[in-house]
This record gives sequence, C-alpha cells and structure tokens, in this order.
Amino acid sequence: MNELLTAREVQELLKVDRTTVYRMLKDGRLQGVKIGHHWRFPISEVDDLLARDEEPDLPRTHALDVLPMHCVAPIQKVFAEVAEVGAITTAIDGEPLSNVSNSCQFCDLILASPKGRAGCIASWQRLAHQSNRSPEFHACHAGLHYARARIEINGEFAAMLFAGQFYAEPPDKEEEAQRVARLAKAYDIDAEILQQAIESMRVLPAARREQITGWLQQVAGTFEDIGRERAELMSRLQSIARMSAI
Repeated sequence: MNELLTAREVQELLKVDRTTVYRMLKDGRLQGVKIGHHWRFPISEVDDLLARDEEPDLPRTHALDVLPMHCVAPIQKVFAEVAEVGAITTAIDGEPLSNVSNSCQFCDLILASPKGRAGCIASWQRLAHQSNRSPEFHACHAGLHYARARIEINGEFAAMLFAGQFYAEPPDKEEEAQRVARLAKAYDIDAEILQQAIESMRVLPAARREQITGWLQQVAGTFEDIGRERAELMSRLQSIARMSAI
C-alpha cells in the first residue's frame, strides 16, 4: 500500500511552505486524498515531484554557453600582445569563437581566403585530438608554428586557446618560396603579396617558446575560472527559476 504523508511532511521534503503545498494540490501538480478534515499525499507523488525537480525542463547549460567571449577576448588580446604572438580561442571543432589577436599580415591574408580559413580551422581541429594535454608547438598547414591549451569547464573539454604565427627555426628560403607559391595557388591569393608578407615572419627561440607555453596554460586556466564562476551563477539562477515555478 502506498504510504501517505501529511502536509507538514510534504513541506519538509519539498522545502516549501504550507501554502505552496495546497497551491500545488489545487493546480494539479500534486495529488492527494482527503481523510476526514485533513489531506494526505501518496509518497509516490512526492517522489515523482522531487525527480522532476532534479531533472528540470530548463535547458541544460553547455560549457560553451558559460564562456563569456566579451570577457575572454580582451584577456586574449593582452596575452597576444605581451607574448608577441597571434592568439585565438576556438571551439573543439576548430571553429573560431574570437577574432585573432595580434595577427600577422601573412595569416590575415590566409584567413581572408575561404579556402585558407578552412585550412586554419582544420589545423586547429587536429590539435583537439592531441594526446598530450600540455601545450606543444606544431607546424600548421601554412608552415608556421602554434600550440594549444585546453579550456575545461566543470570537467568538460569546451574550447581551446591557441598561440602561434611564427617560425621555430629560420626557414630555408627556397623551400619557403615554394611553399608560399603553393599556398597562393591553393587559396587564390596574390603570390607576390603573400611572399612579401612572409618575409617579416617572426622567429622565436626555444626559451621564448617555453615561456609562451607557460603563459598559454595560465591564460587558459583564467578562462576556465571565468567559465566555472559563470556556470555556478547560471546554476543558481536556474534554481531560483525552479523555486519560482513551484
């Protein structure tokens, strides 16, 4: 037989006042039976209500929903300028969430081409599957070096922060010219303009690259803190919305 609860017991279980219990009874959210002058409520009804409260109909918050780009972008910009690299924040599929900060002319030309932009996104996406969680520098589709730091919010891999747009070593000029010519043809870019842009490309020594990976990880950690705090705030607001609906 289904156990019956008093109105006070329902109040204690649902953490609501007596008036709310009877309002829920009146609008059908809670079923009860009247015994003499008192209402009694099947415990199964209260269990169902608690289950619905644990899994509300409110939309679930995705990790990206709590990463405020209006806060992230200025921090990314300062990091890129101090580190003297290009920087961008992307989703784990490589799609940009921000504009590139401190971008070089060569990469601007590549990104301005739809085919070139697709090549950049593909390069960023590949590092989402990198086994090493720590930033490591790799060559992109255009021959430049870059690294990524994971941005995790409440345990979910949500986004990536990249730093790059430089050479790790001085390039062989003949190989560079051939590569630039291939890129210009593949991405429909004026070869002479692209060649002029690559000539001012920065070369960063190993010590500087190591310093940048440390900064990259710290900035990504700051983004995680921002996202986590916002997620907690949104969770509180959702709890208030649930309470208001009772």
